[in-house]
Amino acid sequence: MNIDKAMYSETGYSLERLNALISPDAQNHLEQMAQRARQITRQRFGNTIQLYAPLYVSNFCVNNCPYCAFNCKSKLPRTRLTIDQAVKEAEILAAEGFRHILIVSGEDKNFITVAYLTELAKKLREKFSSISIEIYPLTKEQYDQLFAAGIDSIALYQETYDRSDYEKFHKSGPKSDYDWRLDTLSRAAQAGFRSLGIGFLIGLSDWRTQTLAMAEHANLLMKKYWQARVSFSFPRMRTAENVDEKLFRYMISDKELVQMTLALRLCFPDAEIVMSTRESQAFRDNMAHICVTRMSAGSKTNPGGYAEKEQSLSQFEVADDRTPDQVALMLKSIGLEPVWKDWDKAFNE
Repeated sequence: MNIDKAMYSETGYSLERLNALISPDAQNHLEQMAQRARQITRQRFGNTIQLYAPLYVSNFCVNNCPYCAFNCKSKLPRTRLTIDQAVKEAEILAAEGFRHILIVSGEDKNFITVAYLTELAKKLREKFSSISIEIYPLTKEQYDQLFAAGIDSIALYQETYDRSDYEKFHKSGPKSDYDWRLDTLSRAAQAGFRSLGIGFLIGLSDWRTQTLAMAEHANLLMKKYWQARVSFSFPRMRTAENVDEKLFRYMISDKELVQMTLALRLCFPDAEIVMSTRESQAFRDNMAHICVTRMSAGSKTNPGGYAEKEQSLSQFEVADDRTPDQVALMLKSIGLEPVWKDWDKAFNE
């Protein structure tokens, strides 16, 4: 398929179309792609951007992923939040205006249990209309319990869809099971989760082949679980404690990340596009104007980071350290309305 046809097609996703849009030749058409992506985003989502904040509850982890500061070989101090401590953190976020919160944890099954998460969710529902999780994979029955407790959204990244690279980066721990991880979002969808967040860690494998694989995953989820909404995230490797960046041979430029994001918007007009504080202030501002629909703000990537002055081990360095209010003001300055609530729990009743 030629690039002009791929840009202006109304047929939605096809592997051939996406392949054309992420090709090296398509880099000469980024301005036209951006204009088209912005038009589609405004038509489908209006002039709004959803804001959310991550709540890290544990940086303990049994996995040995060399790209993550939480890996089990790290000797740096670890922290687990009790329910009361987590609620205290969440209250700070609620006071800043957030009504959408993302619970994040390393694979710490002995402490961050389903019972812990259900108890925490029941307390958070008093202040938050939408609760998401980004934790280790669970069974369908466990997702049933979390959904009943008020958790309605999930983000879980395959890290890399390349099986040989996956094995290289996940040599031990429960995360070494590629297929169990790949099927996680299907199990969550079967339990009723309404939002399914997918992505891969940029830097582990070739970005073009990974984008195609992720798109196939998204297309399968959309067809099989049409009631749920799929969102794309694009986490790039960032500086982190005890992480050797020389391991990551596939880092990409800003231009390539823009191309990937635009291509996915053109092929998946109804998908959410998420951009975290891993990216710089300038980059996030530009992408918010074009096709991003959800952004984190004021993020702390260590447990207790909002309430405690003494900092525990962070998962990665935040590149955009603006406060939530500053991010909201930026959005208003470019004609967008910051939305602090992702979903109203009344819709589930």
